[in-house]
Amino acid sequence: MSETLHIVGGGMAGSEAAWQAAERGISVVIHEMRPHVGTFAHRTGDLAEMVCSNSFRSDDDEQNAVGLLHWEMRAAGGLIMEMADRHSLPAGGALAVDRDAFSQAVTARLRAHPRITITGEEVDALPASGHWIIATGPLTSTRLAEAIRAETGTESLAFFDAIAPIVHAETIDMSIAWRQSRYDKGETEEERTAYINCPMTKPEYEAFIDALLAAEKTEFHEGETAGYFDGCLPIEVMADRGRETLRHGPMKPIGLTNSHQPDQKAYAVVQLRRDNALGTLYNIVGFQTKMKYGAQTSVFRMIPGLQNASFARLGGIHRNTFLNSPKLIDGQLRLRSRPNIRFAGQVTGVEGYVESAAMGLLAGRLAAAELTGRPLQAPPPETAMGALVNHITGGADAKTFQPMNVNFGLFPPLDEARGGRKGRKDRYKGYTDRAKILFTEWLQGQS
Repeated sequence: MSETLHIVGGGMAGSEAAWQAAERGISVVIHEMRPHVGTFAHRTGDLAEMVCSNSFRSDDDEQNAVGLLHWEMRAAGGLIMEMADRHSLPAGGALAVDRDAFSQAVTARLRAHPRITITGEEVDALPASGHWIIATGPLTSTRLAEAIRAETGTESLAFFDAIAPIVHAETIDMSIAWRQSRYDKGETEEERTAYINCPMTKPEYEAFIDALLAAEKTEFHEGETAGYFDGCLPIEVMADRGRETLRHGPMKPIGLTNSHQPDQKAYAVVQLRRDNALGTLYNIVGFQTKMKYGAQTSVFRMIPGLQNASFARLGGIHRNTFLNSPKLIDGQLRLRSRPNIRFAGQVTGVEGYVESAAMGLLAGRLAAAELTGRPLQAPPPETAMGALVNHITGGADAKTFQPMNVNFGLFPPLDEARGGRKGRKDRYKGYTDRAKILFTEWLQGQS
């Protein structure tokens, strides 16, 4: 009988790691402190709770790196992808989920697994013995973070994550707003109308930017330095970089036609994406913010169509801590100074729900292989999962290491036979074709 694997944290990475290890015959204990010990961003005690967004981003597994990562996780029997598919919402070419139904389903499946035990205790120190995976995510508890810092001997690396607000759908003025996915993307009418769009004229946009820049913001505590992950910038930080930045970012009007005024092109457009299966909640896409609550209400109600909006949740900001993984973590995701401990998820320096879950999947399989005496190497760097783990365990420069989403820039270049000198579309297809072959071979080598 193999030893027990302990997993600290029941988020995306911890949940996936537990599932993968248990499915390979390993007894698993998940240590999840919620709801006994809460965090700034979480609302429930459910596992795999989605906080910042309800989107897993593009599901295109031929032209998009995150879509390829979806494909690999499905091929590997990933629980997170199975539940995401089961509780998906129309979102054009993206994979969005009903976040409450999704996390409840993940929790139920893990609780029902005969080899998984879930405990509510808080782990506040690095275990000296046993087999562990730490998957505590961006909201690692203060005491555990201090223990990690003490062990690694490095200063804490951190940036700040901002959360977008959620609006009650019934309070959106649909005589102003309209339903449409950008470029009408989607195979069904439901997908092609998955987003609600709020148009702005140039004067409305300028007034909105003025109010955004003048609004009262959350201040950082003394001694904290704020660095943001570029994929999750607060809108006011983007606006501060230039008045047109938002109009070329989350508020870009391209690919959208106002059904109320088809002959008039909007100067800017705010998009909202469905947040639950009932369609009663919508999140404002790309509107992560550090504005104080009172300011958010007044500023966001300046958006045409949201003048009477009621908010189910306002935006917020929280600290996101991650390791300098290229310096501290080996190719098996083990802490070099304590190889009985693996790390997984955002704390390793990957960014995004899917990337976090993927590192959990890999950590669970690597731990299970070690415990059963069948050593396993990480997937080849030509795969999406392999490219990520290669980046965080040595591919990136430790001196400048920052969190990273999966992207084709992390993949080894293609040779000419696989589209190395062709156009981008053919080149991306070359990356995904190559990855699928190699990932399938990696999976077959474990059977």
